Amino acid sequence: MSRVKPSIAKGTRDFSPEILNRRNFLKSHLVDIFESFGFQPIETPSFERSETLLGKYGEEGDRLIFKILNSGDKVRNADLEALQKGALAQFSNSLSQKALRYDLTVPFARYVAQYQNDIQFPFRRYQIQNVWRADRPQHGRFQEFLQCDADVVGEKSLWQEIEGILIYDRVFSKLGLKGIQIQLNHRKILAGIAQCIGVESQLIDFTVALDKLSKIGEQGVIEELKKKGFSMDSLSRLQPFLSLEGDFETQLSAVAKILESFDDALEGIDELRFIFDQLKRQSLKAVSISLDITLARGLNYYTGLILEVIPPGEIKMGSIGGGGRYDHLTDLFGLKNTSGFGISFGFDRIYLVMEELDLFPSSLNQNTQLLFLNFGRETAEVCFETLTKLRDQQLPSEIYPVAAKLKKQLNYADQRSIPHVVILGPEEFQNGIFILKEMKTGKQSEYSISEMLQVLGQLS
Repeated sequence: MSRVKPSIAKGTRDFSPEILNRRNFLKSHLVDIFESFGFQPIETPSFERSETLLGKYGEEGDRLIFKILNSGDKVRNADLEALQKGALAQFSNSLSQKALRYDLTVPFARYVAQYQNDIQFPFRRYQIQNVWRADRPQHGRFQEFLQCDADVVGEKSLWQEIEGILIYDRVFSKLGLKGIQIQLNHRKILAGIAQCIGVESQLIDFTVALDKLSKIGEQGVIEELKKKGFSMDSLSRLQPFLSLEGDFETQLSAVAKILESFDDALEGIDELRFIFDQLKRQSLKAVSISLDITLARGLNYYTGLILEVIPPGEIKMGSIGGGGRYDHLTDLFGLKNTSGFGISFGFDRIYLVMEELDLFPSSLNQNTQLLFLNFGRETAEVCFETLTKLRDQQLPSEIYPVAAKLKKQLNYADQRSIPHVVILGPEEFQNGIFILKEMKTGKQSEYSISEMLQVLGQLS
């Protein structure tokens, strides 16, 4: 058998114990706050039927879906005629009936439709699982990453949008992550702008291009729209929306004046105004709210409020969260009139931001608190008896597995940052004592073996 070089695929990562301790810390905070808002956990499979996922994210999103190649006899069903015609997408689809999930929202919509008779609406769920995207790996962008969603489905109340923003504020406040900006917009306003500039029939092209503003700049967006066939007249009418200034209310009033003859857009403006007015009544600690009329969130299923979460200004990172209202997503699975609103945390990016700002507690890396040194079977049996009882008391403890040299065992404790070690060698055993050593200071204290459990139990 040939030797395989140990490596992992691009866009994926291994996690050391230190990193995983931090990730579990972050995850536990999210779970605590989701549940404090009344959300319940669910999980869905890592892969779905291809038809469940395809066509829900727009053309660009569909290209990023990892498809699972058919196996066995199913490979014979490949559409070779499509291949000969150069219809690569059609040929690719014929090779695969399953795909890794791209996000958690579409599988959730499928879940709601499938189990609608078992769900109490409005249904409040949170979900923390990996998703996969065939995107170009870069800093803060991975092909496999953890997504953390909280959704409410079954009601159209705008209080759900307000609660979603309050969840963000509470999470970031608890993590000590201040200076977060949440940008708001509304899909009905975007539809109104498309009507205003005469491109309502190209709404998807318009929102997909606009959504790239922060990445390619205003001129880049203009050039992309030109390639999509947008006229110079349409682009000139778009300009006032790209050059808005002032605070949230000032910009919203300016947009309302331009779009005063478009009823759907005015409805979106009223909803944004209500949400903003209610948030002003809350004592937001970690986040501030702004209006970004160019925010589009290219996913096709959004119909109402859309939002993105931006890290503190000194951090060079894309959005660390996002979400919005979707009114018709469950329609695709046969469940009508079931509106939903959801938010998502970009777990891996939030981790990187916290790491850069040194916000993780240093104590997270301390796991084992006590190490019993090993001097052979006789004393190891005594240590093992106490060790088992200490674990019952929730004191993380271990025994060195073999009777190695004392220096090697102490080096192990030092490298693992284990704060205490128990020394019970043949001489100590004969004298009926054990030694408790503090690794940081080197201090050693002698105690009777008979009081070992009592003395060590005080370390927990």
